[in-house]
Amino acid sequence: MQAFLRPGPNIHNWTGHSMFAPIGIVPTGPQLPDGTPTEFSLYFTQHYSLPTAHIVRATIRPDGFVSVNAPYAGGQVTTRPLIFEGKELIVNFSTSAAGSIRVELQDETGQAIPGYTIDDCPEIYGDQVAAAVCWKNGTDVGTLAGTPIRLRILLKDADLYSIRFK
Repeated sequence: MQAFLRPGPNIHNWTGHSMFAPIGIVPTGPQLPDGTPTEFSLYFTQHYSLPTAHIVRATIRPDGFVSVNAPYAGGQVTTRPLIFEGKELIVNFSTSAAGSIRVELQDETGQAIPGYTIDDCPEIYGDQVAAAVCWKNGTDVGTLAGTPIRLRILLKDADLYSIRFK
């Protein structure tokens, strides 16, 4: 029972059926070279049943409905052991100018894998829907494919929306 779109301070948005999404979610905006959309649009009603009724467009990033979030003081999340295919870890994230994300790869018992430790991962900052995580030796994690690993992700004033291996 939590609203995704809230009516806000305009009293006319508090009428019945305002803030409903009648059309759904549509990919809009430019695409990345691999075809990944960089924006979704959500259309919703405002001022329902009033002479000023209209439809509004809001935008959201792909996979942006929920995130792992940490304040500037920092936070972290560690995944359960997972097995992946691919050669790169791709993250969808947003940080403040002072925020960052760093990723450590661990074996299934939680021990850091040499070459993929937190100290090997420079701070990642900005706002990207498909960024490859880089360590001192590059982005290639293909040698670990097919073996159970954990991801330990440190966040500082950041949102992590999704992770995938490519």
